[in-house]
Amino acid sequence: MQSSKRLPYGSWPSPISAHSLVEGVSTVTDIFVDGEDVWWSESRPDEGGRIAIMLHPKDGRPHEVTPPDANVRSRVHEYGGGAWFVADAFLYYVEFRDQRIRRISPEGKIEALTPEPPENQSWRFADGRIMPDGASIVCIREVHFHLDDGVVVEPDNQIVSIATDGSFEIRELVVGADFYAFPRPSPDGEFLAWVQWLHPSMPWYGTELWVGRLEDGDVTNAKKVEGGIDESILQPEWSHDTTLFFLSDRTGWSNLYRFSPKGSVLECGGDFDIAGPLWTLGQSRYVITDTKEIFLAARDTQDDLLISNAKDTVVNSSATIHTVRCSSSGSPIILASTHQTGPTIIRAAPQKEIIHHPKSHGLPDEFLPTPAIHAFPTSDGGEAYALFYPPAHPEYAGIDDETPPLLVLAHGGPTGSARNELQLGLRYWTSRGWAVADINYRGSTGFGRSYMEELDGEWGIKDVQDCVDAAEYFVAEALADPNRLAIKGGSAGGFTVLAALAFHSTFSAGASRYGVADLETLALDTHKFESRYLDRLIGPYPDERNTYVERSPIHHSEKFTCPMIILQGTDDAVVPQNQADHIVSALKEKNIPYSYLLFDGEGHGFRKAENIVAALEAEYSFFSQIFGFRTADDIKEVAIVRGS
Repeated sequence: MQSSKRLPYGSWPSPISAHSLVEGVSTVTDIFVDGEDVWWSESRPDEGGRIAIMLHPKDGRPHEVTPPDANVRSRVHEYGGGAWFVADAFLYYVEFRDQRIRRISPEGKIEALTPEPPENQSWRFADGRIMPDGASIVCIREVHFHLDDGVVVEPDNQIVSIATDGSFEIRELVVGADFYAFPRPSPDGEFLAWVQWLHPSMPWYGTELWVGRLEDGDVTNAKKVEGGIDESILQPEWSHDTTLFFLSDRTGWSNLYRFSPKGSVLECGGDFDIAGPLWTLGQSRYVITDTKEIFLAARDTQDDLLISNAKDTVVNSSATIHTVRCSSSGSPIILASTHQTGPTIIRAAPQKEIIHHPKSHGLPDEFLPTPAIHAFPTSDGGEAYALFYPPAHPEYAGIDDETPPLLVLAHGGPTGSARNELQLGLRYWTSRGWAVADINYRGSTGFGRSYMEELDGEWGIKDVQDCVDAAEYFVAEALADPNRLAIKGGSAGGFTVLAALAFHSTFSAGASRYGVADLETLALDTHKFESRYLDRLIGPYPDERNTYVERSPIHHSEKFTCPMIILQGTDDAVVPQNQADHIVSALKEKNIPYSYLLFDGEGHGFRKAENIVAALEAEYSFFSQIFGFRTADDIKEVAIVRGS
């Protein structure tokens, strides 16, 4: 065996370029199964980040169904999801540019089913299903109001039916709650089930399961049948014989129940979560076959397990199972990832079959070792978790007596989790000789409700402390260089980055992508879905205004001492650009080295190929300059402002 060449950590040549993340790459984001035909949506960074719909017929070749200018995305809740579905070979989808629902026939005919909205994108639709008689769609509509007098009116969320005859008729079925999800008609067309919740709850805190009777195109006798402010109920589904199932975390874990008026019955449960946080609509974590066999994805601490309740066996094990569907023959079809392969469509039983796999990255597995899960102590006596990725390159090793630089990742949400799957953007760092720690700080999901609730009232405290403690833990374990510790995060993770750099001195540099800088501004100037989120994470505003100010990095800019790179989109409706501008102004005033990249036309998260490349290369260039090692890449050196 050839011995590894010795080079300083962080400066190794790597075959993983920023361009390799996007060139010719399409990522499957969701799947549907119609009979035995498999459909999927795929995001294409090199086409401006548009989402296209593909079809793999049972006896044919895969092909795109949507026209080349289509972009299938909903803006309901701003995060979207549930932007398309399939029924009887017809595709129904939301077009991003106008948010109208369109239908494509098996022959390729395209027709709009909803009218032009009163204002651009002011009527938004998501999470639709066809009624059993095919005469209408039932879905969520979010109505935005545009007033000339400057008065801010909160959008109105509803469940509506939309005629499929081209008449543009829309009927309001359910109104009055602040939010809705999972409107699901029963197979016999007699009932409609749905989930709803009110401010200040979020869907992972408390939701209600409602059922109403469908009569003459209306919903009657609607009543709450399960749930409340301290129980998260998600994904109601009907079996073929009109039995209602749902997910609930009433035991502290999200498990599967069968509804009964005399008391719902636990169908499949244990110390594992089936549901994830409902950031995007339309999620599917289990399916019921016509024979009432249930396939469900259980979130284990290491892997996701596809379980059959009928056989009580594990059908598939993957790092992450994103979506679970089933064919008319009862075969489970899943979208799953490992740490070596991206989202892959798999027929999991009765025999495993790869239906669609992503473009090959062509990398030996030595670049992609499975991360180790570390449980580490927190400084206040608690425990948190991290996925640790050591430097990984089959041809290079670090020089003697040197430990690698460490990049700590703070995930967004903050109700979310570290991505347990292949991330070439993360391997970009490890293949160059960096260690990476992806932190599941307290408040993360997938570890039970009590772990998620540890962040109640503590956002900006425990998440930050856990990232700091993780870095110090890996230094103590001789896995990281104490003088080269960096932290990176986006959105809520960007807030964690900024707070860690303002209130702690552990890190030497940081990268914030569209990060929250001013909690007070966020409470007053964000979108409806998250407008009361901070009530639980921090406290009700304005009653707890002092806490908001105390925890906001922008009000403690005098404590910033280390260099930062700030990345922001101009069209971000979740964390507006002015938050990034404030931080940059503070860094400039204190003469702290910084870089600021502003991406025109990008929203909350970067979708365009050129921006994905520019952002990653800029972060690597920035940290390389700050930590003083030479890069092996021929990339543009990001400009660092040093002094006023």
